[in-house]
Amino acid sequence: MPVLIAVLCGIAACAVLPDLPAATACLGLAAGAAALAACLPSRARPWAALAPAFLLGLGYASWRADSRMAQQLPADWQQRPIVFVGEVRGLPQPGEYGTRLTMEVERTLTPGVDLPPTVRLTDFRRREWPTGSRWRAEARFKRSRGPANPFGFDVEQWQWSEGVLASGSLGAGERRLEDGRAPLAWVDRARAALVARIERVLGESREAALIAALTVGAQQGVAREDWRLFAATGLTHLISISGLHITMLAGLAAAALAWLARRLPAFGLPPRLLIAGGAFLTAAAYALLAGFSVPTQRTLFMLGVGLAALCLRRGLSPFRIWWLALAAVLLIDPFCVLAPGVWLSFGLVAALMASAIARRRAPGKWRAALAGQWAAGVCTLAPLVWWFGGIPLVSPLANALGIPYVSLLLTPLALAAVLLPLEWPLHGAAWLARGFYWGVERLAQAPVLPLAGTPLPLFLLALLGSAWLIAPRGVPGRGLAALMLLPMLLYRPPPPAEGAFRATMLDVGQGLSVLVQTRSRALLFDTGPGGAERVVLPQLRGLGVRRLDGLMLSHRHSDHDGAAAELAAAMPPGRVWAGQPESLPELGLSGDGCRPGQSWAWDGVRFDVLGPPESVPAKDANARSCILRVAGASHALLLSGDAPEAAERTLAGRPDLRLRSTVLVAGHHGSRTATGAAWLAAARPEVVLISAGYLNRYRHPHPSVLRRAEEAGAAVLRTDLDGALTLEFGEGVEWSCWRDSQRRYWRERGDCGEPP
Repeated sequence: MPVLIAVLCGIAACAVLPDLPAATACLGLAAGAAALAACLPSRARPWAALAPAFLLGLGYASWRADSRMAQQLPADWQQRPIVFVGEVRGLPQPGEYGTRLTMEVERTLTPGVDLPPTVRLTDFRRREWPTGSRWRAEARFKRSRGPANPFGFDVEQWQWSEGVLASGSLGAGERRLEDGRAPLAWVDRARAALVARIERVLGESREAALIAALTVGAQQGVAREDWRLFAATGLTHLISISGLHITMLAGLAAAALAWLARRLPAFGLPPRLLIAGGAFLTAAAYALLAGFSVPTQRTLFMLGVGLAALCLRRGLSPFRIWWLALAAVLLIDPFCVLAPGVWLSFGLVAALMASAIARRRAPGKWRAALAGQWAAGVCTLAPLVWWFGGIPLVSPLANALGIPYVSLLLTPLALAAVLLPLEWPLHGAAWLARGFYWGVERLAQAPVLPLAGTPLPLFLLALLGSAWLIAPRGVPGRGLAALMLLPMLLYRPPPPAEGAFRATMLDVGQGLSVLVQTRSRALLFDTGPGGAERVVLPQLRGLGVRRLDGLMLSHRHSDHDGAAAELAAAMPPGRVWAGQPESLPELGLSGDGCRPGQSWAWDGVRFDVLGPPESVPAKDANARSCILRVAGASHALLLSGDAPEAAERTLAGRPDLRLRSTVLVAGHHGSRTATGAAWLAAARPEVVLISAGYLNRYRHPHPSVLRRAEEAGAAVLRTDLDGALTLEFGEGVEWSCWRDSQRRYWRERGDCGEPP
């Protein structure tokens, strides 16, 4: 077993390496280490075998990663039209900006390029793309990319683990071909028909959306407001068809078959085979109904190994079966080590097993349930903080009530209602869904404990403390184990010194959001587009910001203030300034307009509002952008929203204004209409920051802006290439780029301001 564990550690280690090692080199080293181990004394061989086993796992994972890397879209084919034949997989998702769908590529018709096997597409024209249909279509693709920030959901990590290597936007001229006849295409069409039936009977209600999510995995119908309720109660995992639901349903099937086997022994099969086989087939049918997604496949592999070991009566301990199941999952899909759900699922199972070991006699049912709930809550604490950055205080109670309600009551009855050709069972399931929402809405009123991003040593210490805390009673010092959790719960990032400040340009895609932190205060300049839970709030919480002392919205464009309303609801700012204050009521806010001459100091750091100039046209939103200069003891930062070059020249021509700044945020995302020569000459920056989306449709930043910055002798940092940017303004200016500091072989990175 130690050798198997070493192999799995090698597979897991590969996923977090900055550069991919050569598979042949790893396998060659493994062979050499194995030969060396064979020459050692017999007592030393078991330990010596761990090194070649680790290298074997690393080489296997590297070989699989090499194969996936070879499927990536060539960089020079990004944003170029490509014609292909593909089949719609899963259920298309209508969204705010268009319909999103997944296609399995059969062949690429454009010469000189091959698309990856699976691609994500967006149709901005909102055409019909029936599930399971085949098309000859044209699209412009780019490699899978997403905002790269220290905290929150990592889009690129998820896409790599799921095998989605390219995304694109569909063009015109599509032609429908004969529908796919593969089994999965038939399953997808059946799933779409079930969703249509649910909506026909229940209407497009929140209850219908919840039933569709729990039965066929159609989560796109669940409203954003409801997702916020689930997040506030720690119940998000219950809404997806997760390993928990599949395992619970398999357990119900096993219990029913055990009851039948005791009363109808005429099946002709040993009871253990009947029960295990029926449970596995039930789980497989549910996974298939959910679209046989990657997470459901992993759960099925885990169940299959566990049930097979029980059927074969090999005398394996529960933990040996656990390790074998984990080995099967990682060998089949070595990229799943990047999926938090895998570790949460396996961790919960391990915690439940650990809570029951070393007992002289089996506890009662209620006592066993409470012990399992305690173990699961303790062991998931550190992973939830590490991955999601906060703990809903009501989560233990919500899960204690929600898990049995959803997994043992709502989901089985919803499945039966969906499969039966009657309408009244669906109305009964909707009544249960309304009860679930009723409870969630009341539990969501409890506070959430926000926690700062945890350093790796504190996370590992908390994991060790969690394992110690649920150890059997005979293990000494269990009461002290809770102290090992405190450093993670109490950690706060070190603040800047007096007179110094820290600026973090968040990677919000095509938009702008910059956080400025002094020793005890925080100001956010713009919020970027979309919902605040997407990027801004996870970053603020992860960086230890409990309260915003100021929010400055440069002007009324959605890429600058699109997340302001949600942000203010979750973290009300102390003061609000806006370039267009008349638009604040639309966002549910009140505050002041940005006016030249406004000034204040926090912790020895001076904030000066320099614009907009008084002469700008009232109807020109960009020209009314707030312009802010933040100056510490030695260095300054200058931000200007989308202010055009005319406004820049007006301010640059005023000798009474101090514009000299070490760091300049390029105006209008690097558009050619801003960051003019006069502005650069007045600011004389050493560093220019550009916030823009990767291969955005506006083609920001413009080459002329990059050329002007280069001629001014400034280093250029870009969120589209470098991810989130962090700059420390002290005696000097030091910066770091998230893509560079968190290198992974599967993640592209920029040069972080280094000359090419």
